[in-house]
Formats: sequence, structure tokens, C-alpha cells
Amino acid sequence: MITLRGLTKRFGDKTAVDGLTLEVAAGKVTGFLGPNGAGKSTTMRMIVGLDRPTAGEALVGGRRYLGLPRPLREVGALLDAGFVHPGRPARAHLLAMARSNGIPRTRVDEVLGIVGLESVAGKRVGSFSLGMRQRLGIAGALVGDPEVLMFDEPVNGLDPDGVLWVRRLMRGLAAEGRTVFVSSHLMSEMQLTADRLVVLGRGRVLADAPIADVIARGSGDSVRVRSPRAAELAARLAAVGATVRRTTDEELQVTGLSVDRIGLMAHEISVPVLELSAVTASLEEAYMNLTGASVEYGTGTAEARR
Repeated sequence: MITLRGLTKRFGDKTAVDGLTLEVAAGKVTGFLGPNGAGKSTTMRMIVGLDRPTAGEALVGGRRYLGLPRPLREVGALLDAGFVHPGRPARAHLLAMARSNGIPRTRVDEVLGIVGLESVAGKRVGSFSLGMRQRLGIAGALVGDPEVLMFDEPVNGLDPDGVLWVRRLMRGLAAEGRTVFVSSHLMSEMQLTADRLVVLGRGRVLADAPIADVIARGSGDSVRVRSPRAAELAARLAAVGATVRRTTDEELQVTGLSVDRIGLMAHEISVPVLELSAVTASLEEAYMNLTGASVEYGTGTAEARR
């Protein structure tokens, strides 16, 4: 388990992380989301002692990372896949990590096999593609067989097969009872991978809940209705308090009423319906609604850029 208590980090007059208090539980994949500059990477760096908190504390299994005698056996982290000496072979890199924490050589070969790099273990990391470096970084996180794992953008540079492999790996690690904390900007992948989400905005927690609750909170489900008499039906639905948006001449997006209720009302006024279907909200939609006011480096609309 990862425990954050009032965790705060300031860089001069800028507050990157602002009083975070949360727990990342074992046995689940916890997604860590937020716009650029929200404080995600800084939070992860403080958990593993790379940045010193201005206030508060970050604990792993009830202890600070810097107090762990053999930290790789308890916490594995991939924070920057490029932070490897380019002239060092992959196996040598992992061996150095293993020896520093009393981990046997056999574990190095084991994790190379897990990440699919056994055939290139003797090659220098400088010749690796971004996806290969990501796999090596994941191997480094796994080398100590830790109970707590953190990954910052682990699928960056991976092909579709690699993305699927990472998804299965994360869920498999959580199923073993480990704590898995994953930061990503890929909403579709988080929706398929995470059990719980923590969403940051300007260093503060905007949401900390199961993924279904975050989606429900961030955006309501709607109903798509298509009819040759859409205007007439829209007026009837609005009269009973529904929110109706006309998307085309024949199509409506309706919130506030169920599919069954809309169908019955269309029947009551003898309006033909060509399509009537529930539209489930996506994580991307919920995320955009939650973080819209917290985007630090927004690009604006096309009109504003002209």
C-alpha cells in the first residue's frame, strides 16, 4: 500500500503538489490521471525519494522509501525509460540493479524473459527503440519481485501487441495482491486497465474513486434518438424537463430520461423513431469535464488561435 499524508511540493513560488492525502490499495490497478503539470510525476518521484516533500509524507508499506534497506525488493518503479546509460547492455544494467539489492542473477534472466528481451539482452541500450527501453524499464521495476509497483506512462512507444501485454501484466500483478499505481494520458487504455482512479488538477485531488464512479460523476449517460420528426419530439421531451441537444436534422441527444420513457413518449404523440439507443459515457469525456478548469497549458479553441 502507498499512503500519502498532506504531501506537498513547492518549487519556488509554484506549488506542484498541494496537500495530497490518499491511499493506493493493494490488489487493484490504480490509475493516476491529470493534465500536464498536474503534479503526477512529482508525486511519484516523492514516493521513491527522488524529490523531497516541502510538507507531508509518502509511505510505502508504512515506511518512507529512503528508510528501506533493500528498496527494490519492496518497490519497483518505471518513471523514465530513457534514464539508462546508453553504452551498457540490457543484462548488465539489470545485473547492476540486482546486485545493489542482493537479488540473485537468475532473477535478471527471469525478468528479461517476462518482458520479451532475452534475445537482445547483450545489446547496448543505446541501440534500443523507445518501446524496447520501456520493456527494459518494466523489467527493472520487476527485478526485485516487489509488492508495490509504480509505472509512469508504461505504454509510451509500444505497438498494439505491447500495449495489450502491458495491460495484462498490470492486471495480473494486481490479481496477485500487489499494489499497482499507473500514470497515463491514454484514457481508453486506463478505462480497460484500472479498477480505481485518482485524478489530479493543479496538484490537488479532483477525484479518488472506482472508475465507474468517476465516469458517472464526470459525465452523465445520454440517449441517442433519430426520427424524421426530431423537432417535434424534442419539444415534447423538453416539456417534461429533459435536456435535448439537436445534433443533426434527424438526431437528438437526450439526457434526463431513460430509453423506455423516450420510446413511450414518442409513441404517445405518434412520432416515428428510427433509432433509440443508450450512449454510455466514456472515461475521456468524464476526464475532460473533471479537469477542464485545471488545464495549465491549454491550447484554446480554433477560433481563439486565429
